[in-house]
Amino acid sequence: MFDPNSLTFNDAGLLPVIAQDEETGEVLMLAWMNAEAVTKTIETKRVTYWSRSRSAFWIKGESSGHTQELVDLRMDCDKDCLLAVVRQIGPACHTNRRSCFYTSISGDEPVELMKPMI
Repeated sequence: MFDPNSLTFNDAGLLPVIAQDEETGEVLMLAWMNAEAVTKTIETKRVTYWSRSRSAFWIKGESSGHTQELVDLRMDCDKDCLLAVVRQIGPACHTNRRSCFYTSISGDEPVELMKPMI
């Protein structure tokens, strides 16, 4: 089994994880994992993050039902960032949007690109 200690974590013992939809390739969200969250994710195939605000594990969809089933977990070339390729059920964002990246800021004013899912 993969040893998560071979990854490069920041001073807080965390590394960023980008969640990407397996079917569409859409970037869904960014969250954080510690070594134990990486292990839990690989073992259970349920994406498990580390909540910085609650200082606790957070299994995506545990309370909302908007789950992320792990398809593949990939590390970048520097081993300091992960890509979780997931099968997303329901919205990924806590605002009930498919993706957390729904606001464009490249124009004069921010523009919302997607509405919440009902």
